[in-house]
Amino acid sequence: MKAQNTTKSSNALINTLQCKCPRCREGKLFVSANPYKLSQTMAMKKECPVCKQPTEIEVGFYTGAAYVAYALTVALAVSIFVAYYVLIGFTFSINDNRIFGCLATAVLAIVALTPVVMRVSRSIWLSLFVSYEPEWKTSDANSYERTNPIGMEAAH
Repeated sequence: MKAQNTTKSSNALINTLQCKCPRCREGKLFVSANPYKLSQTMAMKKECPVCKQPTEIEVGFYTGAAYVAYALTVALAVSIFVAYYVLIGFTFSINDNRIFGCLATAVLAIVALTPVVMRVSRSIWLSLFVSYEPEWKTSDANSYERTNPIGMEAAH
């Protein structure tokens, strides 16, 4: 029987949702662990503290994370709509005002989860461009998978 890898870095989805570095799956991407500390919600470390993978790959890199955030927000709104419809139910009749309760629930959930969604979208976006490297400890520290040194601070 083949032994399973039980290290913390074995599950890509969990590590992405926990906002860990996609290269080593160990280092934390954000300065503050609390996404609701609004002054530091989007403050990312310049590089992974574990494997030194730069987080700012190129100027304007995280602009694409807005599309991921939009998709996550739409998925959240649709799931709230479906859950509300299944659990409470409503019709589109002019006399049925329960749809407004559903809309209010969706808006409150989206506003409350925006800091989390923004962080996770950046983590997902970075994971799309930087793949997991199981042997990152033995690879050359200066040969990152993707970097654009123009406009970036020197990583060394």
